[in-house]
Amino acid sequence: MNKPSPALIAQSAVRRMPRLALLLFAVAYILPGFLGRGPWKNEDIAAFGVMRELAASAAHWLQPQLLGQSTGFEALIPYWLGAIAIKLLPFLDPGLAVRIPFILLLALTLLTTWYAVYYLARSPQAQPVAFAFGGEASPVDYARAIADAGLLALIASLGLAQLSHETTPALAQLGFTALAFYAMAASPYRPATRILGPALGLLLGLGGLALSGAPTLALLLGTGGALVEWTHMRWGNIRADAANKQQSWHWVLLIAGITLLVSLLAFKLDLWRWRINLPGASQPSGWQDLRRLGRLLMWFTWPAWPLALWTLWRWRRQLASRHVALPLWFAGMAVAATLTTTASDRSLLLSLPPLAALAAFALPTLKRSVASLIDWFTLLFFTGCGLIIWVVWIAMQTGVPRQPAANVAKLAPGFEPSFSWLAFLAALAATLAWSWLVKWRTGAQRTAIWKSLVLPAGGATLCWLLLMTLWLPLLDYARSLAPLSRQVAGLVDKKSCVEIHGLGSAQAAALQYHGQLELRQATAVAACPYLVVDVAAQASLSSVVNLPDWAFQATVRRPSDKNENLLVFKRVGLRN
Repeated sequence: MNKPSPALIAQSAVRRMPRLALLLFAVAYILPGFLGRGPWKNEDIAAFGVMRELAASAAHWLQPQLLGQSTGFEALIPYWLGAIAIKLLPFLDPGLAVRIPFILLLALTLLTTWYAVYYLARSPQAQPVAFAFGGEASPVDYARAIADAGLLALIASLGLAQLSHETTPALAQLGFTALAFYAMAASPYRPATRILGPALGLLLGLGGLALSGAPTLALLLGTGGALVEWTHMRWGNIRADAANKQQSWHWVLLIAGITLLVSLLAFKLDLWRWRINLPGASQPSGWQDLRRLGRLLMWFTWPAWPLALWTLWRWRRQLASRHVALPLWFAGMAVAATLTTTASDRSLLLSLPPLAALAAFALPTLKRSVASLIDWFTLLFFTGCGLIIWVVWIAMQTGVPRQPAANVAKLAPGFEPSFSWLAFLAALAATLAWSWLVKWRTGAQRTAIWKSLVLPAGGATLCWLLLMTLWLPLLDYARSLAPLSRQVAGLVDKKSCVEIHGLGSAQAAALQYHGQLELRQATAVAACPYLVVDVAAQASLSSVVNLPDWAFQATVRRPSDKNENLLVFKRVGLRN
């Protein structure tokens, strides 16, 4: 027996958001953060270093390495994409070339999330209640409006901004998760003759996820997707003809088969690893760990999580329906990975597309007072955020107000502000667009179902674009290892090799890229005239090299981090 839908939506409320506006939202969100900056610490520059080494030598394509050391992250596809981009685009700086495929991955995430929400909204259980005298929203228009809202909810998610603009396995996992999410959502609405598209999407999604370092999550998502489809076939509101039942069975078997195939591939490539790390399991600070994870969940998934919880409450009679069960399973597995692994924020990133889908289904059930509260909170928060960014930028350029300028000088000593007309005009255009959007939101389109998420998405895009234009030189200086690497390069002869000890992957990659140094791991028999040591590894230096062979030369400090220091030594003798 079908449960009544809580959605009461008229046709006038499902107007499509202008496609040009939606496209501008996506472009304004995707490009800033990829263009105009160098690789940042730590995962961004470390992954970039592996890609450069992979592009220079094809010997380790199944085991990507940096200076002979494993990446510690059993991912293949992200490094392959970066290395191939470097090879295919030799006329571009490698730091820019590797971002091209990751720009496409973020675009893929936004596109597949829209289509996933669209097909979920086509579910019979997701449709609004039919009015006695007609006038309810048509299924296709309703699905498009909900999909627009889902995409806006994804763009508005605070945790998406930084991690989705890094060239790391996390972004590859996000893109492939969204692709698998779309494939499972679209399958019931494709005839048997056109099932190849979702099937190929599922294979690429789960396979790419496994080859991007998350085979366990691929297995769980595939298994859960098959269960959701089987449950929908047994108890859902599907047409009872034999052809549809047969197609549903074929799709269940197809999901199971692809999941098994991907799992076997990951086993063959030795990608399975045990990474379970329960918070507080090995130390007495379990409560602090849980509080930290709770805070991460609260801000990282804002504003999707409160809307998603509202969806689960208002649609509680349809929890087994595909439009609720499928995104709930995807989000639940990502949150479970967050709670049981050390890379909590990067695991939580994968929950954002399904949470955005759940958030979209809250909108047909929201009261007008709640929607107004969202608008006012968003307006105050993002307007204040944008104002702060502008004030600090003006202080950097002019020294007025004095206090923000003093704070910048204190946090980033040695930073020299610069002015860019292109960045200034882009930031000004974004600010004017935000002002127009606020005026538009309070005027026209009052009945559009996606109206409550326009300001959150616009505000998130505004602040991200302002940060990546006005503050980009400052952030590049503070988050990059370039200043540290160039100081080290100024103390050594670039024509000679440099031995290293205790350096992390990010530091080594930065010295190679920014410092243009040829690095080798330190050994007992000195082979290079210079040695660079991380200050934290100084105690173990005597067990690796012959100390009388080296004379201390200088301590190099990273300007924006007093705890990151490198020691530079010069070779003074040979070991007999």
